[in-house]
Amino acid sequence: MPLSASQLAQFAQDGYLVFRGMAAPEACAAMQAVTQAHLRQQLAPVEYEAEVGYAGAPASLDAPGGRTVRRLRAAYQRDPAFRRWAEDARIAEWLRQLIGEPVNLTLAHHNCVMTKHPNFGTATGWHRDIRYWSFMRNELVSVWLALGSEVESNGALRVIPGSHRQDIRREQLDDLDFLRPDVEENQAIFARGITVELQPGDVLFFHSGLFHAAGRNNGDAVKTSVVFAYRGRSNLPLTGSRSAAAGDVALGD
Repeated sequence: MPLSASQLAQFAQDGYLVFRGMAAPEACAAMQAVTQAHLRQQLAPVEYEAEVGYAGAPASLDAPGGRTVRRLRAAYQRDPAFRRWAEDARIAEWLRQLIGEPVNLTLAHHNCVMTKHPNFGTATGWHRDIRYWSFMRNELVSVWLALGSEVESNGALRVIPGSHRQDIRREQLDDLDFLRPDVEENQAIFARGITVELQPGDVLFFHSGLFHAAGRNNGDAVKTSVVFAYRGRSNLPLTGSRSAAAGDVALGD
């Protein structure tokens, strides 16, 4: 079924949409099985908590928790289960409606399984994905699939509705383009943040300019989420950028 006029209006206004139970349990189970096997093997390419440099992260790969996996990279290339999900016809059609043209899956960004471990999984401050992407326009959409329960206590994603439409001054951001907590002007922005709680199979679509964040995992199990990003066909990556380096996959017509 196509998106309704109210859903399109909500995405334009808030910068995100949630689809409950979009992914079938069998699909989630298949992706979760691959994820657990690859986590046990630490099958490359991976990103470790020690490599992100966030507050509270292990100081080095050899420090306690330094080899805690933060994400399994190149999910699309890892297993057919991920490829089937990334190319799901509903994703292609709904993104075509949201973006206004057929879309491509970008392999350079996200294209991963995000994992948040208890103890060593660090919090992520308020940021926009476009901060490290290089495209003609800030009009990409990320598709976030929960493979397990995602609640505030285990580091569920938080979003600031409508922040993709907000002008932010350079002074409001730190050197990594996170919203600075010490800037008074940002306090009203933070206050608008909400937690997007998801159950297995629930999916969050969100705009590349939407500010989002996530806390630590205070639970006792690893939280896992599959994330892919998509661009409109005419929204080309900038020549010579990291965004152009890995290629992409055309979806739909």
